[in-house]
Amino acid sequence: MKVALTNLAAMDGLARRIAAQLRPGDVIAMSGGLGSGKTTLARAILAALGYDGEVPSPTFTIIETYDPPRVRLPVVHADFYRLDQPEDVEEIGLDDYRNGAALLAEWPECAGGFADEASCLSIALEISGEGRIAIVEGGADWLGRMP
Repeated sequence: MKVALTNLAAMDGLARRIAAQLRPGDVIAMSGGLGSGKTTLARAILAALGYDGEVPSPTFTIIETYDPPRVRLPVVHADFYRLDQPEDVEEIGLDDYRNGAALLAEWPECAGGFADEASCLSIALEISGEGRIAIVEGGADWLGRMP
């Protein structure tokens, strides 16, 4: 499914629809080039989950966590851009962070990808003029709850 994101309000709308359906164990795998809107979408999802603080980009920390009551459910926000190889996710303990939490994954391909997981909602973001286009594909667990 393609979604036109002509402005920030449209990005926020997509984020609200995703947040409304998000459950522990889900993965939102956001791919796209530099500046395509991955971090903007992650921030908007966290805001839609109730987080009202600053959301730093995890480019250097790799992982940031958000826990209730500041958000509706535990969330791990990860940016895998700086990983040298997919096996590095084991060294940072990603599975431990993911236990009982939803994962917002930027640059998922650098971590080996998550598209084969039934709980994965893949979002490829592309720059289109002044806006973006989101190409959204859901795994089996997203059937009936696609945003």
